[in-house]
Amino acid sequence: MGVKQYKPTTAGRRVASVNDYAELTDKQSRPEKSLTERLVRTGGRNHHGVITSRHRGGGARRLYRKIDFKRRKDDVEATVSRIEYDPNRSCHIALLEYADGEKRYILAPAGVGAGDVVMSGQAVEPKVGNCMPLKSIPTGMDVHNIEMNPGQGGKLARSAGAGARLLAREGGWATLVMPSGEMRQVRSECRATIGQLGNTDHQNLRWGKAGRMRHRGRRPHVGGNAMNPHDHPMGGGEGHRKGGRHPCSPTGVLAKGGRTRKVRKGSNRRILRRRKSKRYGQLTLSRK
Repeated sequence: MGVKQYKPTTAGRRVASVNDYAELTDKQSRPEKSLTERLVRTGGRNHHGVITSRHRGGGARRLYRKIDFKRRKDDVEATVSRIEYDPNRSCHIALLEYADGEKRYILAPAGVGAGDVVMSGQAVEPKVGNCMPLKSIPTGMDVHNIEMNPGQGGKLARSAGAGARLLAREGGWATLVMPSGEMRQVRSECRATIGQLGNTDHQNLRWGKAGRMRHRGRRPHVGGNAMNPHDHPMGGGEGHRKGGRHPCSPTGVLAKGGRTRKVRKGSNRRILRRRKSKRYGQLTLSRK
């Protein structure tokens, strides 16, 4: 993948960059119709019509591609037909054609192209694109689309450029180092796909103008200081001032520094090392 920049003909073009989509096989191809469905969007509203997630709405119309996160079609060779763009995620997807004629979408790893053959199973060859249980994967390899519970389907390391490192196995548990730096354990029976996901330069894109964010369905954010007192706890005053309190939401919930993970969550004891804290700039150990 590469990042493309245009000449600064406008203010938006000056700082914006786009994906050149060099990894895609056919940029004009339509998605497989049998593997798509209409994407119903709510605009951040619940079943009562009340906005529960702010700053959402609009955006370009999209079709949802059904992705095979479980990879349970074992010991059947699948040929990569093409690499496609998916508007619903940051990484690209690959269309597989199995030997029996069935077609499925998977997340496209880096280095896998049209014509390559991939498989899934208990003891297949450990090469990029193959899916197998963690107990069958050699230690030291990068994996993605990792299950948290056997048979649940991939939950971890699914964004563009993501990949976790398999460190060790002990007592039915596999130790992984996540892209965030977190070290955690999952069951060895959980499946993962070998390799790192493609579209690695996605994080280097610059959107350049507000209109591109509106195309993604993101509406403008308005700061609390600019609101009236009856609209936000931080609003009002002769000038923009915080009023002597910490940043918070319109309902008064603190916005920074609060913990969002449950203290008594059962999987806490499987986290051997927390991810790097942006506040303190260090890794914290946890064996709770």
